[in-house]
Amino acid sequence: MKHLNSTSFKKRKRVERIFRFRTFCEPGHPIEFNGPFRDNIRKLVEFARVESRLPEGMNSWSFQLELNRHPAMCISLFIIEEPMEKSASRHCHYCRYVGWGNHLICNERFHFVVPSKETAVVMAVCSSYESEGSGRPATTTTITAAEISNFIELQGHLLHGVLHSNGFGHLISINGIEKGSSLAGIEIMDLWDRICTGLRARKVSINDVAKKNGMDLRLIHGVAFNESWFGRWGYGFGRGSFGVTQPMYQKAIEAVQSIPLCLLIQHLDTSYQEILVIFSKYQSLSGNPLLTLGHIFRFMQELKERLQPDICHLSSSNNNTTSAGITAVSAETACRWSTKRVEMATRVIVEALMNAEFRWVSRQEVRDAARVYIGDTGLLDFVLKSLGNQIVGSYVVRRTVNPVTKVLEYCLEDLSTNFREGFSPGDPTKKYRHQITRNQLMKDLFYLYKFIFKEPKLSQNIGLLSVIPIAVRIILDSKYLIKDYKGELCQKTEIGNEEKLKLLCSVRLKNDGHEEMEITKRILEQPSPYEDLVILPPNATFRELKIEVERRFKEMYWGLKSFIAESVQNLIAVETDLVYGLVEPTGTSIVVSGKIADREINIEEIFEDKNQNMIIDCPCGAKEDDGERMIACDICEVWQHMRCVQLTNTENVPDIYLCNRCEHDIVLCPNLP
Repeated sequence: MKHLNSTSFKKRKRVERIFRFRTFCEPGHPIEFNGPFRDNIRKLVEFARVESRLPEGMNSWSFQLELNRHPAMCISLFIIEEPMEKSASRHCHYCRYVGWGNHLICNERFHFVVPSKETAVVMAVCSSYESEGSGRPATTTTITAAEISNFIELQGHLLHGVLHSNGFGHLISINGIEKGSSLAGIEIMDLWDRICTGLRARKVSINDVAKKNGMDLRLIHGVAFNESWFGRWGYGFGRGSFGVTQPMYQKAIEAVQSIPLCLLIQHLDTSYQEILVIFSKYQSLSGNPLLTLGHIFRFMQELKERLQPDICHLSSSNNNTTSAGITAVSAETACRWSTKRVEMATRVIVEALMNAEFRWVSRQEVRDAARVYIGDTGLLDFVLKSLGNQIVGSYVVRRTVNPVTKVLEYCLEDLSTNFREGFSPGDPTKKYRHQITRNQLMKDLFYLYKFIFKEPKLSQNIGLLSVIPIAVRIILDSKYLIKDYKGELCQKTEIGNEEKLKLLCSVRLKNDGHEEMEITKRILEQPSPYEDLVILPPNATFRELKIEVERRFKEMYWGLKSFIAESVQNLIAVETDLVYGLVEPTGTSIVVSGKIADREINIEEIFEDKNQNMIIDCPCGAKEDDGERMIACDICEVWQHMRCVQLTNTENVPDIYLCNRCEHDIVLCPNLP
């Protein structure tokens, strides 16, 4: 079995390159990708830094991605090859849960990891550890496969995705600003999408359990925009848990979206009239009538994107300036001044602006006025930089560049005056820019989420409103998303190309023996995952085609490592015939038949779903493992969801469990003692 050889890259890596984060894996950055995924990943890692001290047979590479040039800021992207010989588990449960349990196990998985500050510490140990006091060079300490596996499985990476060598993969986790990242979740998703697109992945799944401020994004975003938050990158419904299908999901979304606000208000519990206040507030902000739940959730989330990020509040009980906002800034920038000194400088600058009687004054004027009381110019420069667009008591410190003089200017804006005078017509976000903040909007959104979707308090749960809990459950159970990147399958068969011949090829095993018949049946039930792009010279013969197909499928799939290609099906040709001229450029797959030389074949060891004998027949309609907690009947051994048989996930599994059918049969059986 052939893996990527890191030693071939060491001579080339003399100086570590830095790549731009926002263009990484775009065409030409760092290279043009024009082959199948496995060839493209080989090309990509040639530009990476080779990580040393890994166990034999395991490889890891790293890229430095530049976020900012001034000041310099980079993040590390690690690519870790996990060969099946070194893997703690050959079977991929992500494949099984998303419905790809029928896929053959690949020989390698490639993990793409952007560690956070916390998880980077573990990676530093795995890549550049130096033994203190050991008297040995760091390169003599080899990290074990278990330690690498532990790092990969750590929770808290900014990005963790895995791609199998056949181009199928999974986005396992992303963590944005809420987890302490300097990157927003959108930026991290853009990076992952560029990687999958550039390397020509085939299909990628996501288990969408993303939350924002304690709210399920797939629910609030689905009600607002008719798709998950990941839908903006092309991820759509892939598979539902508890027997949920795509038509069920779509009808649930439409049902919640169409609920009239007037009907909802009529049946609200009297103790939750705050919802009525929220409805009224955003109706006044909207230029169009908000008639349904879909309307108001969409408007609120669109408004959130147009509002400026929240300004740090610097107010105290006596309306004097405090250091609440400034200390947050200083902590992030390793401020060398004490909290008390920062607070004093803030107060002096604000008082200088108040003396300017709300007119715009240059930065130099403010600085000169403050220097009368504060002699440390470095402290003044730091606070002036941090104070732009900050709320201080009942004022906002505004900062802008004068369009004529190009000089930085400051002024104070009185919030209380704006509230008293009202607002003129125009853009709603401009009219109410001081009346509502993004933070307040998120609080309102959470209130609606909690008391309409999660803890509905309706005086009468009747009629149209009775669908809310049912529809919400269906939406939340639709968490497996898939994007089809097309990958090499988007490149149709090309015959007569001057440079190369591209063919989509698949394999079929001859029916020699029971096990091979079963494997062939499984492959034919779902043939698309086993097509691969084979690139040959224009004058290639059928013998060369068979050799290349045999090599590629041996390198790609664990169960085909002893595969021997014998003939091309549905074509009358000898080995010396040229492929060009006999193969029609229809885009259909060329099927190469052969056999497996290894006679000791264990089906459970070559497919991703190892539980082939597991029988699932749940009342919800599920027939396959979807990752939800299940329990098996002790008589018929049929598995069912615990939730569907009225057992909560928090309950202990009973010592003896009988399904309804077996229990009913026992009751009706007269011969039992």
